[in-house]
Amino acid sequence: MRLLVLLKVAMKSIFKNKMRSFLTSLGIIIGVCSVIVMVGVGQGSQQKIEDSISSLGTNLILVFPNYMRQQGVSSGRSGRESLKPEDPAYLEANGKYILAASGSIRTGGQIIGGVGNWNTSIEGVSASYLIIKSWSMESGSFFTQRDDDTKKKVCVIGKTIAEELYPDMEPVGQRLRIRNKPFTIIGVLAEKGENSMGNDQDDIILAPTKTVLTRLRGRDFLNQIYVSATSEDDLAAAQAEVTELLRLKHKLDYGEADDFIVRTQTEITDMASATSKTLTLLLAAIAGVSLVVGGIGIMNIMLVSVTERTREIGIRLAIGARGKDVLRQFLYEAITLSLTGGILGILLAAGISSILNHFTEINALINPQIVIVAVLFSAAVGIFFGYYPARKAAQLNPIDALRYE
Repeated sequence: MRLLVLLKVAMKSIFKNKMRSFLTSLGIIIGVCSVIVMVGVGQGSQQKIEDSISSLGTNLILVFPNYMRQQGVSSGRSGRESLKPEDPAYLEANGKYILAASGSIRTGGQIIGGVGNWNTSIEGVSASYLIIKSWSMESGSFFTQRDDDTKKKVCVIGKTIAEELYPDMEPVGQRLRIRNKPFTIIGVLAEKGENSMGNDQDDIILAPTKTVLTRLRGRDFLNQIYVSATSEDDLAAAQAEVTELLRLKHKLDYGEADDFIVRTQTEITDMASATSKTLTLLLAAIAGVSLVVGGIGIMNIMLVSVTERTREIGIRLAIGARGKDVLRQFLYEAITLSLTGGILGILLAAGISSILNHFTEINALINPQIVIVAVLFSAAVGIFFGYYPARKAAQLNPIDALRYE
């Protein structure tokens, strides 16, 4: 009953000065809301990055050319012509833990077909590409290894290109000019949407590797190689196997540095997630500062309240209230202000997150654990910053308090 009485007195005191109580809690409201929204945006971004990387393919391993240095100057990955068109087939034929491998040669240009023209990216890949990327066809078929070997001028287009150039017709069987070179469309890829960077994955044309190399690029090396391991458990073994086979294929001597870099899907995800987590923690720390500021505001108002209610405190002490009763009363007021601000902050955060998710491309996830932590932290702020004013009120001399004007 004593607890209920103290809570009742605390609530009565808070509602007696509604505007001041609201302004006192405003710092906590903003702080809790900021923490939840900032962490939610960070975790939502992290989830989008992980989903985007997962959409790259199943049990994916990426192989890049290694950096090349000449006289101390790095030319970057693109400056080294270490990955050859025959490397993917060699990996696929000799790898025990390799399910499929595909080269990748990227270029871009203006395409003409259907109802107009369009500027897009063109990627030369192998017949195994769809298996590696877990991509399916909406219509038509994908090109074969024979098409690649014979450098046939066929291509598969993404959903975006199909909608832009062939809105009212079937693209399969139509002719398309890429840099004024005629290609026949043999298939349309299923829609995949945007990746984590906001790039449209459906705005692409896929053609056989050797066709792109000879007819569009005029060069004899790959930008990268996609490899799919036989299973997730074999990912590490497949990575080691890729390294061993490529060293053998490139005739690298013992002790000689690799002329390629091998990265697994897990490594890429971990690196991206680590960056996103660091950003999330930074945002949460910045938002957390407002909680501390809100706590200082509570302490300031409670000190003012103690001064205003000095005579009231003196009367309570004079009729038998103990110092710890007065301490609890003011402490409960501070905690109630903090918790009320925390609850309102949660509601405000839910509303802002809903607006962001509905009207923008920002994906804000409300994490229940963060909500609980925010509420507990707001209560802790009330206890920490409310204790000093409450203790000051409890230590007042009854006679001095009664004489206070």
